[in-house]
Amino acid sequence: MRLVTFTDYVYREVDGVVYGERAFAVFLAALADHVDQLTIIGRLDPGQGACHYPLPSSVRFVALPHYTSLTRPLAVIGSLVRSLGRFWRALDQADRVWLLGPYPHAVAFAVLTRIRRRRLVLGVRQDFPAYVRSRRPAQRWMHIGADLLERSWRLLARGSPVVAVGPELARQYRIAPALLEIVVSLVSDQDIEAGIHAADRPYDGELRALSVGRLDTEKNPLLLARALQAVRTTDPRWRLVVCGEGPLRLELAQELERLGLSEHAELRGYLPVHGGLLELYRSSHAFLHVSLTEGMPQVLIEAFASGLPVVATDVGGVADAAGDAAVLIPPSDPQAAADALTKIAGDAEMRRRLIAEGLARARAHTLDAEVARVADFIATPTAVGRLRTPSG
Repeated sequence: MRLVTFTDYVYREVDGVVYGERAFAVFLAALADHVDQLTIIGRLDPGQGACHYPLPSSVRFVALPHYTSLTRPLAVIGSLVRSLGRFWRALDQADRVWLLGPYPHAVAFAVLTRIRRRRLVLGVRQDFPAYVRSRRPAQRWMHIGADLLERSWRLLARGSPVVAVGPELARQYRIAPALLEIVVSLVSDQDIEAGIHAADRPYDGELRALSVGRLDTEKNPLLLARALQAVRTTDPRWRLVVCGEGPLRLELAQELERLGLSEHAELRGYLPVHGGLLELYRSSHAFLHVSLTEGMPQVLIEAFASGLPVVATDVGGVADAAGDAAVLIPPSDPQAAADALTKIAGDAEMRRRLIAEGLARARAHTLDAEVARVADFIATPTAVGRLRTPSG
């Protein structure tokens, strides 16, 4: 099987090696072990920036013209027009095509795939309209555009198999003739073994709450500062470590300073999963997730695999996917986050239960297992109307 896949991510080339900007590139590249030829298509940024995830030499990469943001529609249209020919030629070496959307390029590529009579599989990783509204609350034209793209993707899904991340998106895409629900995971069996050893961490000294994610509106990072303030009023041993980059980094730093918490918090920036991040999970005492919208965040699987108790906001598909492996709290409630951290610190039996449940979920959703399920589904989608879940 020759597979072509696209998601609207940025790549960069350094000394002849193509790097993905986001960790999902690792998941895509792992498909190469399950197909005869893998082609990844994405925007190639000629500028400087993060280069964390090298694509293997066995992966064929097709570069598309870069644009900086969907907020610049003329640049998006220019990139799209110049991308159509490149995608058309890439289809010469494709038996199957997996397109993740909805994005303008993905919708257009889906149409070209059908014209070329290649087998098309769609992918969806997030509630796109909700994502756009959370990031650009005042830009009504972008809300309309996101709604149109979502409707187009769902229309395409009526005739194409769909891979959906998390139970909430799977429910939204039950209209597809065949549907696979997955978890995006980057952890291995070896990572889980290391997490088992880390699970015996003591809670009788300084306590570290770890948060990992992009510092952007939908991730609600400013709540972290208020949660830290609230938990330290009950237990001053807690400190906060935040890993991630984004436009709200400065605002978070300023909020921590305003609350007098700068010396009790660290903003570490971006850390690759296997470039120090998993070690940070294992040396922490609780994982704190405060997003306003989510499908099924891969950071939860990373925390589970690290034997780390999890506190997470009850949004999107988090409750269904995390089950009893996390303490669920309402979004935008710093006191609820603080209370959950306090309970984790003081209740050893609760910690043991959360860690055991989390490790069990991580074992069921390793990188190898999830990628194999996707590859199998793309090769031979399920019978019409049948849903494959992560456990089935």
